[in-house]
Amino acid sequence: MTEDKSSSEGLMERQTTGEDRVRMIARQLSEPQTTNWIASEADWSHEPTRRILERLVDDGILHRDESGPHTTYYPDYRRQAMQEAMRLRDGGHTVEELTDRLADMKAQIRDWEAEFDVESPNQLRGTLADESLDTDEESRRREIAREWEHLQRRIQIVGFAIREWDFLAPTNESVEASS
Repeated sequence: MTEDKSSSEGLMERQTTGEDRVRMIARQLSEPQTTNWIASEADWSHEPTRRILERLVDDGILHRDESGPHTTYYPDYRRQAMQEAMRLRDGGHTVEELTDRLADMKAQIRDWEAEFDVESPNQLRGTLADESLDTDEESRRREIAREWEHLQRRIQIVGFAIREWDFLAPTNESVEASS
């Protein structure tokens, strides 16, 4: 194995602890996941992963759902959205740039609505029942449906960041503005 290859393999494992990896994965969840799934993704054992997840629940960072056959964990999506809106605000973008991004995302969705004559990602998924579609087109439509859902979430967050631009300003910026 070359030095270059060995230094790139397992980089995340060498530079982070198991706890760090569990925390990173848990904060990036887009849907509820089990302890086993999170432990597998973090390449860490079940019991310490469960302890970290419970600590994150206690801290209000994650929520626990015990209503199904397996306990799942998911982040506070409101907190995630607020943090993402603050990152957008603090990320060096202007409100005009974000408005342009918002318009681009909405235009992409309108294009898909027109191309497939549907109004939602699930309606697009429903077109997969068409037996005349080949495997590549089915895959393309599934991918577009996932991207469409992603864009719908991004539109909400970017729209919030634009609407609340002044409120999301860093504290020292709003103090300077009021002086």
